[in-house]
Amino acid sequence: MSRPEHSPLIIDVAGAELTAADRRRLADPLVGGVIHFARNWQDSAQLTALNAEIKAIRPDLLISVDHEGGRVQRFRTDGFTRLPSMRTLGELWMDDPLHATQVATACGFVLASELRACGVDFSFTPVLDLDHGESSVIGDRSFHRDPRVVALLAKSLMHGLLLAGMGCCGKHFPGHGFVKADSHVAIPIDRRSLKAILADDAQPFRWLANTLSAVMPAHVIYPKVDVRPAGFSARWLQDVLRTRLAFDGAVFSDDLSMEAARRIDGRSLSYTDAALAALDAGCDLALLCNQSVGEGAPLDELLSGFAQAKRRGRWKPVAASEARRRALIPATPALPWDALLKTAAYRNAISSLVNL
Repeated sequence: MSRPEHSPLIIDVAGAELTAADRRRLADPLVGGVIHFARNWQDSAQLTALNAEIKAIRPDLLISVDHEGGRVQRFRTDGFTRLPSMRTLGELWMDDPLHATQVATACGFVLASELRACGVDFSFTPVLDLDHGESSVIGDRSFHRDPRVVALLAKSLMHGLLLAGMGCCGKHFPGHGFVKADSHVAIPIDRRSLKAILADDAQPFRWLANTLSAVMPAHVIYPKVDVRPAGFSARWLQDVLRTRLAFDGAVFSDDLSMEAARRIDGRSLSYTDAALAALDAGCDLALLCNQSVGEGAPLDELLSGFAQAKRRGRWKPVAASEARRRALIPATPALPWDALLKTAAYRNAISSLVNL
């Protein structure tokens, strides 16, 4: 099968080892990467072997994970450092800003170097949402209420990621922290004006537009800007993010299995239609998570639907999107786990995280 110019789909695999169905899906040229979850983890040796098997099928696949620190950290045992929540770094800022930036860089370095030692290419971090004190799904995942503090701490954490050879993903554009509803189970609505959002929640995205590798939009509706959630809105992704903020990195959809992801214009969409809508709006890559367990019928439906959409001309590969995806794959080899533990850079970073 010839490879399309664009592999836009990010999917998951069922467990700690690949099944025959996993291997078949990963070989599909429409698949551009894998996102791991806690069920894919037993220990560092197993995760390393799993990722090596994935790369043996397709070396160009992007292996990713949601691994922020705090309550969103998929791997926590067998040597993985338990990283603090981002709110902890914001609290450090209030006492000593320079120390807080040092710790943020150490967090980023440890996070990325440990993941890369096990074969993970990319983590969906940092969270750039502001802590308005309203959102339960964001909460302590946010650095701070002040967008200036968020931007500076995020940039410090991103520097640590970069030192370990990993890119970064700012989320959830243009800001998820103001709304109470959890987009995993409901459709949050933020009724502020575009001017108000750009002057507050979207500021970290503007300040960091030239240094972020990727952005993930929010499954939130901002009705004074567009009736569609941001991840399905050309107004947000093309007019604001690409044009006004001049962002040129990769744009991922948030998880298309979430409640807010498949209700657009008052109707419920299939996974295929939701992914197509996200790409049409300006996303480069579409994520469908936690659908491989069992027979994985939703993933097969998505792959079949996309192949059909391509044949019928409903979807056309985008070369620029594929280039952005490939740019997220680390350009330098990772240190194996045992070698990493012996480096001064890693030991110094770990020492900065003691007592957090």
